[in-house]
Amino acid sequence: MHIPDGFLSTPVWAALDAAAAPAVGYMARRAQHAFDESKIPLLGVMGAFVFAAQMINFPVGIGTTGHLVGGALLAYTLGPAAATITMTAILAIQALVFQDGGILALGANTINMAVLGVWAGYLPFHLWGAGKNRGLAVFAGGALSVLVSATLAVAELLMSGVRIAGSVLGVSFALFLAAAALEGAITVSVVGALEKIQPGFVRKPREGRSFALGAVALAALLLATVGLLFASAAPDGIQSLAQQAGVASHARTVLTTPFSGYEAAFVRAAWTRKALAGLAGIGLIYAACVVIGRTVSRRGSA
Repeated sequence: MHIPDGFLSTPVWAALDAAAAPAVGYMARRAQHAFDESKIPLLGVMGAFVFAAQMINFPVGIGTTGHLVGGALLAYTLGPAAATITMTAILAIQALVFQDGGILALGANTINMAVLGVWAGYLPFHLWGAGKNRGLAVFAGGALSVLVSATLAVAELLMSGVRIAGSVLGVSFALFLAAAALEGAITVSVVGALEKIQPGFVRKPREGRSFALGAVALAALLLATVGLLFASAAPDGIQSLAQQAGVASHARTVLTTPFSGYEAAFVRAAWTRKALAGLAGIGLIYAACVVIGRTVSRRGSA
């Protein structure tokens, strides 16, 4: 789902970079009104979990994979404004440290997944999440968040002059639908598991989260280490679309680091390279979210 540098034209990525900054700033101000220090560990742990889950690609079609995006899940557990800030931190670290998603295209990915994707995912839950259709609302939100993010990414490619045949678009959206259905199912499963571990986990943000948070943290650690052994190496939906449209070779890397591609380049063993990168990633995400949470909390108090 991440758009790399080189896929979007300069006017498109520049306009989206310009739009993303005030959008995220506005969400940060919204988050201040309903945020306090008791939610800071939740911010860090949920951010780390979503980062780790995004590393695990699973097949959604022949030669194509998907992964949990997590925008809806963050919105349900943190609230949509805080979820936007958390997802933005994840996307920034993925681009800057792991070269997953472009640095110049960071604004596009932020708008697609952290702003509109998160809020699209939250809408069904906001409308129906308190009633008997709660499970359906959670599923719909997870699916809608992926469909909105994918549709925006395709629209941005088209606006950038990328020629995509109708048949390719049809196949791509069928794969996006499959990925969206899996996102909804995984989101329902995670929310259900959290509610069983700690009843009221989603609806009562300040009550008894310590045990559930420990379970989420453990899950993040397992995904970032053991889970990598089962991740598919096939391209995801956007990468597959780019290959079929003939623009995959346009991908550019503006910055490289020792953790490029989610592998620690200074380690020899393949699994250790990946596991170390995963652990470094969840540590960075947790630290970034804690810093953001404290900043938002202090400004809200002021």
